[in-house]
Amino acid sequence: MTSALTLAEARRAVVRAHASGRLDLAGRQAATRGLTTFARRCRFVAITADILARAGRPFPVEPIRTLDAVHLATVELIAGASAALTVVTRDRRVQANAEALGFHVE
Repeated sequence: MTSALTLAEARRAVVRAHASGRLDLAGRQAATRGLTTFARRCRFVAITADILARAGRPFPVEPIRTLDAVHLATVELIAGASAALTVVTRDRRVQANAEALGFHVE
C-alpha cells in the first residue's frame, strides 16, 4: 500500500530526469515501464481530508516537508492503532519520523 502521491512523485522524477538529461529516451521509457509494473502491484490510498489535516500538524522530528508529511499521515491512517507496519523509504526525514512514531523502517 502506498499514498496516491507516490506515483505522481515518481512520474515527476522521471520527467525531471529526462528534461535535465540524466535520463535519455530509452531510460525514460524503461523507468515508465517500471512505474507501470509497480502501480499494478500496489494498492493506492487516496489523499483524504483526514490525511491532509494530520499532515498539517507537527511530527516528532521537524522540520519535515509537506509531501513527506502527507506520506507519513497516510502511514498512520493505514496502520490505525497498530504499528505492525513496515515503512519503505529512502528519505532520512521520513525514516526518522516513522521510527519515532513506532514503525519498522526498511
